[in-house]
Amino acid sequence: MVVATGFFDGVHLGHRQVIRQLVEAAAERGDESMVITFWPHPRNVLQKEARSLRLLNTLQEKKDILLELGVDKVEVLSFTKDFSSMSTEEYLRMLMDEYGARTLLLGYDNRMGNDAKGADEVAQTAAGLGLEVLRASMVPSEEGFAVSSTKIRQRLEAGDVDAASAMLGYNYFIHGVVVAGNRLGRKIGFPTANMQLYEPLKLIPGNGVYFVKVATLGRQLYGMCNIGHRPTVGNGNARTVETNIFDFDEDIYGLDMDVTFLSKIRDEIRFDSLDELKSQLEKDRKTCLDFLSHNL
Repeated sequence: MVVATGFFDGVHLGHRQVIRQLVEAAAERGDESMVITFWPHPRNVLQKEARSLRLLNTLQEKKDILLELGVDKVEVLSFTKDFSSMSTEEYLRMLMDEYGARTLLLGYDNRMGNDAKGADEVAQTAAGLGLEVLRASMVPSEEGFAVSSTKIRQRLEAGDVDAASAMLGYNYFIHGVVVAGNRLGRKIGFPTANMQLYEPLKLIPGNGVYFVKVATLGRQLYGMCNIGHRPTVGNGNARTVETNIFDFDEDIYGLDMDVTFLSKIRDEIRFDSLDELKSQLEKDRKTCLDFLSHNL
């Protein structure tokens, strides 16, 4: 096995550089490529203040993306406090003994083991055990800093889905089930599909209105998604994800829906009346359709 190991949240451009080299190295050696990852996130296990850490992928999404990129096998290890007590050398020996690792591909910032060895130290330890070591280089963002899952989370939380998607290498998406809402949107001519995510740890972008692509009923559609607390209709509302699907009026309660974020249209605003809200939604719809005609 040619092995890469890490959490790989988002499987972003930096991760993809590692995966590309992993698959190429395995092909050159006539070996199989394997990614060994973890669940749940180490920070959610080890740091109490981080247990609300939101993730860029569900476990299944991450596995699917890795396999789509050509990885032969994806193994998921349960991350526990006991597991975290392993040293770098113990972990590397496990990769060799239990998973047949003979070549290890390291990302530029790989850290490993309870001794938190950095990539240079991991490479030295691995070489001492007889593991061939390959190194991947850093992938910079357009602003020049290293692409990272943390940076992407920060951009999404700020609503900057364009910058987040540029670092991911694909448009950010969420997946869930359509649930009943208060049907206010239907009363003003903008019916919405309210969405409840299947994975509660999946990160929802910051509050605002977004131009989105929607997948449901086996169809690809477009719409606009409002994320927030609906301040126009009252204070203290729960945060919701509501999508108005363009030219669509079918009953999809209880069905799966994917929402892919293409661009942010505006921040969430409190209006003084439903008429003002309706007028703004009409403008938002036109903005989305103009974007669609010029960019897709």
